[in-house]
Amino acid sequence: MAQWTSAVGAAQLARLLNSQQDRPAGPGTRRPPAYRALADGIRLLVLEGRVPVGARLPAERELALALSVSRTTVAAAYEALRTEGFLESRRGAGSWTAVPAGNPLPARGLEPLPPEALGSMIDLGCAALPAPEPWLTRAVQGALEELPPYAHTHGDYPAGLPALRSMIAERYTARGIPTMPEQIMVTTGAMGAIDAICHLFAGRGERIAVESPSYANILQLMREAGARLVPVAMAEGLTGWDLDRWRQVLRDSAPRLAYVVADFHNPTGALADDDQRRQLVEAARSAGTVLVTDETMSELWLDADVEMPRPVCAYDAAGSTVVTVGSASKAFWAGMRIGWVRAAPDVIRSLVAARAYADLGTPVVEQLAVNWLFSTGGWEQAVDVRRTQARENREALVTAVRRELPDWEFEVPKGGLTLWVRTGGLSGSRLAEVGERVGVRVPSGPRFGVDGAFEGYVRLPFTVGGAVAEEAAVRLAAAARLVESGGAGGGEAPRTFVA
Repeated sequence: MAQWTSAVGAAQLARLLNSQQDRPAGPGTRRPPAYRALADGIRLLVLEGRVPVGARLPAERELALALSVSRTTVAAAYEALRTEGFLESRRGAGSWTAVPAGNPLPARGLEPLPPEALGSMIDLGCAALPAPEPWLTRAVQGALEELPPYAHTHGDYPAGLPALRSMIAERYTARGIPTMPEQIMVTTGAMGAIDAICHLFAGRGERIAVESPSYANILQLMREAGARLVPVAMAEGLTGWDLDRWRQVLRDSAPRLAYVVADFHNPTGALADDDQRRQLVEAARSAGTVLVTDETMSELWLDADVEMPRPVCAYDAAGSTVVTVGSASKAFWAGMRIGWVRAAPDVIRSLVAARAYADLGTPVVEQLAVNWLFSTGGWEQAVDVRRTQARENREALVTAVRRELPDWEFEVPKGGLTLWVRTGGLSGSRLAEVGERVGVRVPSGPRFGVDGAFEGYVRLPFTVGGAVAEEAAVRLAAAARLVESGGAGGGEAPRTFVA
């Protein structure tokens, strides 16, 4: 059985290769042979995640015609990639992209920082801000005032508190998406919601299409659930979703689920426009794929000129294709572990029934606190403060990184909490490793890809500002100098990825 999960056509691969920026050669530098340049170009596309790992490449003759080179050149390039571990082949099944053995996903960078390290380490690992006060305290106080009637019950509400389900349904209706409480299940954060959805729809071995890159913790959750991840490369910069690729993957791989973050995508910050959302839903419906859309960043628009598109579920009139996940954790506070699912009533009933064998329900006091925020206007006030914090932090971090690391490349998103940064050819894994030694914690690009892609990237959340953001950039620059000079440790020269 072939191990490829998607395919790249000859014309598409030719366009991707032609879009790579030519790097000026230094004095006296020889141009590499044509086969070597082609192999390096494909290798870079894989490492940057623009061609997914496990993607079937076109036949030698087809690619030679598309590139106007000889078939011998393509054959030699494929052989070089096989030798280096970036290509696997099987007679009758073709050739597909891979990454060499010994390139495991980094284990550090997104877990909470140990308390003992808080004084000496600048933590850019978690895209989360401190709690907004006084709204957190007021919400908890309001929850305690509402608690007594619930304390006389068993406290298990598998679908969520009726009052909170009704409030969430009303908020969707106010956004132009008529919703009944029966279409809502309250969960323990967005992670709890997606875990329940994966167990309901995608058993072990089922395929799930994911953006490449995508949110690292969700990718790991899906791996541990036994899913076969099918990456769909994002377009360059903030343009986001390549709908031709999505249609091809959904048609060829027929995944049971697809997971997308259409609102200020984590990690790139891209915002899907209305047409992209409509086309995503149509493509999923045609393929019989359930489209799980993550709205946890939807309220974190930061620029005044942002016009938010309609929710993805607005393009699913029948309600049979889109399952929406929301959460209080990003817009309000990560410590408020309240999430929710909006779906068709029969899906909600199935999720609730399965919950008896999982966590039974979500903490009552936290549900009451979120309900207090929604019902009093406290939510809007707190999120407005959140936006101001994130906007100021973004400006400070962008200014500091551009000053200290002028070779690093990124586009500034109009919302969300993260910058997706190309590190000037340096290994993101090495930067993460060395960064911890110089006092800054940053997750490397491969955490956000499938099977080792995005080695030349890091994610920088704008969760610190002012002097702390400036110091973080100074420490990142120090780490970059160590990696570039070969002082990263481990005995092996730091890897750069240049076509």
